[in-house]
Amino acid sequence: MTFVVTDNCIKCKYTDCVEVCPVDCFYEGENMLVIHPDECIDCGVCEPECPAEAILPDTEPEAQKWLDLNAKYASQWPVITEKIDPLPEAEEWNGVGGKLEHLSEKAA
Repeated sequence: MTFVVTDNCIKCKYTDCVEVCPVDCFYEGENMLVIHPDECIDCGVCEPECPAEAILPDTEPEAQKWLDLNAKYASQWPVITEKIDPLPEAEEWNGVGGKLEHLSEKAA
């Protein structure tokens, strides 16, 4: 099992999860974070820390489609190991559904 970041993170990019991750398996894009599935140790400490509730275990049915996306971008984006400020529009976008069309493929 691993954890994955879903589209709830897009345009928010809260990094509370990064701060608690013991293995530094988060990677940073321009407007989203992802988890490297091969580096995640399945500890689960990140999931309750996410204000956008964007992190799910891959055992959840809706999480499966995010596994490939997380793996793809974790191999392209830089690792993030420290908490930073969320995106300026985070409060406005938190809780908005269907944000995949707003995903930027650019690295941070």
